[in-house]
Amino acid sequence: MIRKIIPQILMAGVLAGSAGTALAHTPLCACYDNGDGTVLCEGGFFDGSSAAGVRIHVNDTDGNIVIDAQMDENSEFTFEMPDGKYSVMLDAGEGHRVEITADDIY
Repeated sequence: MIRKIIPQILMAGVLAGSAGTALAHTPLCACYDNGDGTVLCEGGFFDGSSAAGVRIHVNDTDGNIVIDAQMDENSEFTFEMPDGKYSVMLDAGEGHRVEITADDIY
């Protein structure tokens, strides 16, 4: 009986450790309307690490990139608000992306 349980316990430990590692690199991003025609986006990672240098872009409704930039040394990005609907994508690589629509900007 114990021989059957030990592999299950080991596998549970491996999965729990993997989930913690994946969560540590989860990107976070929030964008705010500055009230002057510009938007400020702040980014980072769940573990508190900086998003400085991480790619960020603004897309139109067809998915075309209209602004392509990187987060600055403070993990911030400010841009002129485009006309119409748009979205912002913080792109830290495959599986590490956050998309914010214009409706979700505070």
